[in-house]
Amino acid sequence: MGSIFKNIVIIFTVLLSATIAVAQEREGSVREVQNMPVPENPAKFVTEHQMRINGENVSYTATAQETLMYDETSDEVTGVMWNVSYIRNDSGAGENRPVMFIFNGGPGSSSVWLHMGVFGPKRVVLDDNATDDGAAPFDLRDNPLSLLDVTDMVVIDPIGVGYSRTLGKSDGKDVWGVEEDAKSVGNFIYRWLTENNRWQSPKYLAGESYGTTRAAALIGELEGGWTDVAFNGVILISSILDFNLEDTRHSHIFGYLSYLPTMAATSWYHNLVPNRPDNIEDFLSQVRSFTIDEYAPALLKGASLPAAERQGIIDKLHEFTGLSKEYLDINDLKVTAALYRSEVMRRERKAVGRLDGRFIINEREGNNRTYSYDPSSAGIDAAYTAGLMHYMRNDLGVTGIHREYNILGGIGRWNWPEGRNGTNVAPLLAQGQAENKDLRIYVTNGYYDMATPFHGTEMTFNQYGFDMSRVQMSYFEVGHMIYIHGPSLEKMTREMRQFVTKGQN
Repeated sequence: MGSIFKNIVIIFTVLLSATIAVAQEREGSVREVQNMPVPENPAKFVTEHQMRINGENVSYTATAQETLMYDETSDEVTGVMWNVSYIRNDSGAGENRPVMFIFNGGPGSSSVWLHMGVFGPKRVVLDDNATDDGAAPFDLRDNPLSLLDVTDMVVIDPIGVGYSRTLGKSDGKDVWGVEEDAKSVGNFIYRWLTENNRWQSPKYLAGESYGTTRAAALIGELEGGWTDVAFNGVILISSILDFNLEDTRHSHIFGYLSYLPTMAATSWYHNLVPNRPDNIEDFLSQVRSFTIDEYAPALLKGASLPAAERQGIIDKLHEFTGLSKEYLDINDLKVTAALYRSEVMRRERKAVGRLDGRFIINEREGNNRTYSYDPSSAGIDAAYTAGLMHYMRNDLGVTGIHREYNILGGIGRWNWPEGRNGTNVAPLLAQGQAENKDLRIYVTNGYYDMATPFHGTEMTFNQYGFDMSRVQMSYFEVGHMIYIHGPSLEKMTREMRQFVTKGQN
């Protein structure tokens, strides 16, 4: 039973779907660490390394440390923020070298995934074919795809996750919210640039999932005033900026438009599509056109949709998803992602993953309304946890910290100022572009990602006045975590490296 409850927490936290029950559960753990005494000497571990990255020898200094955070009005210590920086110290080192600030999302996720999956000098290697990670020993290797050859990097764990904690009188309300989080992480970035003499460095943000929300909010926080931290680029990995586009309540139709192409892609992957074409890009081009030109008007017409048109929509939804026509009919043409995951392979007593639709599970009971757990989160967590803990102890020399490293969780109730489904930070990023001629955006999209669907991202960037000449969209045959698939990781790091170096020309 313990593994089942762990998987439930993983599903609801990583996928941005925290319920009141989960929040209450996490409040207990937060209270336990709020009165943690302020450390007299914040931990700091400095190690020197050399390795081969992208075909060249790179020497660098790794610094893993606690940074004390202060209340701006009283100078009282309110938290400690754990961070790991990688600074190249041979050829190309110096104040003008690019620096990238990296974080994951949740909210409530540590940055283990991007740290040990993409950017860090070591990475966890999983099977490319979406199989469970099993148990130790796991495959932990040098990462020659790291971007350390072209940019220094600072990996950040916001307050409550990783080793980061609230301290003193803080109850977390000053950091746990869309605006509060941006201010807290923004303060850290401002201090880091000052303390490390890096104001002249080209600056980049890289976030995944809610980390893309954080990145856009940070642009608003740091570029939106006279004390301006101007960024050269933002990397959005599995983006979610406008939460309205996941809403399927009542008369809302945006969520259905966002998720349909991802459902179709997942059915294509599992050979569930009638008359399945060979090329997924061509197939999804058809699905996109149908979604906007036919499906959206049909949903808007609702009960007034003529019977013949309704049947035509049902037929095409069946062709694109493999869902039965009877099921589509009884659901009034509207199938949420959760219902799709449990229904599309129900006859085989299987369900598909949410983070990554390539993963499947054998359901013990065939009458589940939705899936029992997410195999694509349960399939990676043990390897990443063990990989990070081993790496920090054996490579970064981190010892003597006795509190738990929170992979997921550790935060209280999140403050969504406009409500979760009303949150939209896309205008902040678009405004940042308008005010900064050098701000470019790189966006990754996994075809099988049912947490942050690619069509929702496309719909977002079609609005709000983005300068699309400075936006690069890239697509991958994988789910939410682009980097767990070797070929996708190679393509993504190649494009990110070009993204950074292009900004220096």
